[in-house]
Amino acid sequence: MPVRTHQTPLGAGGLPAPGDTRPGGLLDGEDLAVVGGLGTDVPATLAWVTETARRLPGPGEGRTAELWASLAAVAAVDVGVARALEPHLDALAILAQAPGSVALDVVGAGQDSTWGVFAAEAPTARLEASGTDGAGWSLDGTKPWCSLAGRLSHALVTAWTDDGRRLFAVDLRQPSVDPADGPWVARGLAQVVSAPVRFSAARAVPVGAAGWYLERPGFAWGGIGVAACWWGGAVGLARTLWESLGRREPDQLALAHLGAVDVALGAARATIAEAAAAVDDGVDGAAAAVIARRVRTAVADAVEEVQRRCAHALGPGPLTTDEAFARRVADLSLYVRQHHAERDQAALGRDLLAAGERPW
Repeated sequence: MPVRTHQTPLGAGGLPAPGDTRPGGLLDGEDLAVVGGLGTDVPATLAWVTETARRLPGPGEGRTAELWASLAAVAAVDVGVARALEPHLDALAILAQAPGSVALDVVGAGQDSTWGVFAAEAPTARLEASGTDGAGWSLDGTKPWCSLAGRLSHALVTAWTDDGRRLFAVDLRQPSVDPADGPWVARGLAQVVSAPVRFSAARAVPVGAAGWYLERPGFAWGGIGVAACWWGGAVGLARTLWESLGRREPDQLALAHLGAVDVALGAARATIAEAAAAVDDGVDGAAAAVIARRVRTAVADAVEEVQRRCAHALGPGPLTTDEAFARRVADLSLYVRQHHAERDQAALGRDLLAAGERPW
């Protein structure tokens, strides 16, 4: 069976079609060959992420389609590498949007820094910030779900102040920052350890005023970038299905699975394409939140459909004999759980009613 060459455009860059082996976005075949060789080597992955991020645009700069196509292309090859690239790019985008200048020199950040974004909250952990913009700030407490904190040089971290939650840049290499190495028993994304970090008077610099992180232009855009990674991971699964059926004469059931995969990926791709155009047109606020929730839900549903169809069509074989496929299934299954399923659907419904205008 020949490789399909048709590509539904997503702006100038285009997201790859399910059977398309050509690169996507701003990355070429050599870039993706490197991605394919990184495996679970975290230092090598972070070195590649830092270098590659310099060549990629930020969201809302007129090339959002190419940015998200690049994330999808990486995830189609290796979900774990995309999981490291996306938050690094998100941090750079946040810093670029920050009002005024951020004193990154105070925390020793530079061109070669590796970044994470730690904004999760938990009822059993709280991170507090004390100080003033003139005299300096310090962080005390525990932050949950800090992915790769033990491997990164820097992070943007939300902490509680007297005025509310505020974003800070922090050097994770300080002796006063103690990243835990677990508990982390995940079979997917095993190398992307997401564990608590303890801060004890850790020096930090503010990024925007209290509340700015959630209210800033682009908060919702970052969530769609994550969905582009999910979509790319599903494309990787679909490619395995395509190649498998090309090596034999498929029956009607196998063809039905392939057709369903194409529909799921195509529909999700259309929502990402529409969102990219809206972002470059400057959508923000409540409208951006609705778009982001809609895209993330559409993509998460597509991922689950692709996973189910590939499992039915391929059986246990590739899960037991194809290391890349088995790792992709496990990585994507965990990654897509950043979508909160029915809770996010309920949030979308709430936003639609709050807008006061029928959306269809």
